[in-house]
Amino acid sequence: MSERTTTNIVTLEEWDIPGLIALSASIGWDYDKDEINTVMSSGKIYGHKTKEGKIVSSAAIIPYGPCLASIGMVIVHQDYRGKGLGRKVTQKCLDSVSGDTKVMLIATDEGKPMYESLGFSFTDSVHKYICDNYLTMKSNDTLNAEIIPMRKEDLSQVVKIDKDAFGEERRTFLINRINQAKESLVVKSSDGTIIGYGLSILGPINLILGPIVAPNHHTASLLIDKLANNHQGKLRIDIPSGNEDFMSHLEKCGFVKVSQPPIMIKNSKQLPPRNKTLYGIAAQVFG
Repeated sequence: MSERTTTNIVTLEEWDIPGLIALSASIGWDYDKDEINTVMSSGKIYGHKTKEGKIVSSAAIIPYGPCLASIGMVIVHQDYRGKGLGRKVTQKCLDSVSGDTKVMLIATDEGKPMYESLGFSFTDSVHKYICDNYLTMKSNDTLNAEIIPMRKEDLSQVVKIDKDAFGEERRTFLINRINQAKESLVVKSSDGTIIGYGLSILGPINLILGPIVAPNHHTASLLIDKLANNHQGKLRIDIPSGNEDFMSHLEKCGFVKVSQPPIMIKNSKQLPPRNKTLYGIAAQVFG
C-alpha cells in the first residue's frame, strides 16, 4: 500500500460518521453516532481518506474557551500504520488552535511516544473503572441537599460549577452533552444553589457516568447511585487522581479498575487550576 492511496487531511463531516464508527470499531473502540455527533458539535474531527473515500485516520480537537483544548479519538487503521498518519492528523489538530493554547489529551500506551515527540508531557492520570453488577450501598449519612433532574434554567449555574471543577468554561460542550444524556441531575443545597451535577450517557457497551461534579465524595457517590439505579448492563466511569475515598467506595459497589491512562499536556506543565470537585470526567476524548 503506497502513500499515494491516502489523500490530504480533510475535515470530517456528518456524512462521514458511519466511516468513523467503522474506523473506531476496527481497533475495538465503541464510538457511536450520538457520541461522534457531540464531538463534531463541540469541536472538529480531521482524518485521512483513501481515494475511494475510506477513512483511515482520525483525530478530534475540542476547544474550551481561548486557553484550553482537548485532543482525542486519535485512530489509525491497522493497514495504514507506520506511515506517520497519526502524527500528521494530531498536528492538524494542534495547528487549528493558537500556538499558546494549553492542549490536553488522555493517551494510550501505544500513543504516548508519539505525543511526547510532539511536545506533550505527562501531568497526571485518570482511573478507568468498569462495573458489571452495581450494588447499591445503603448509606446512613443524610444529605443536606436534594438530587433532582436538571432543568433548562439550571444551565448557567451548572456551567459555572463545571468551570471551577474542570478549570475552563465548557458551555458549548455541556449543552451538547446534556442533549445527548440519558439522565442529567443536579444537587441543590437547602437554599436552592446548585452545588453539584452528574450526567449519564448510554453508549453501545457502557452507561458512561460523567461528568460528575460534587462538593465531596459522599455527594458524588449519591449522584452515581441515582444515575446507576435500575440500569441493566455495564457501567463506566473515568476518575481523576486524588479521589481515593471515592474510588474505594465505588470498589465496594462492584466497580473494578481496568486501567490508568496518562493525562498529557502541551504548552503548560500542568492542567488549569481545579477546585477538587471533579469526581468523574465526561470521557477521554473530552479530557
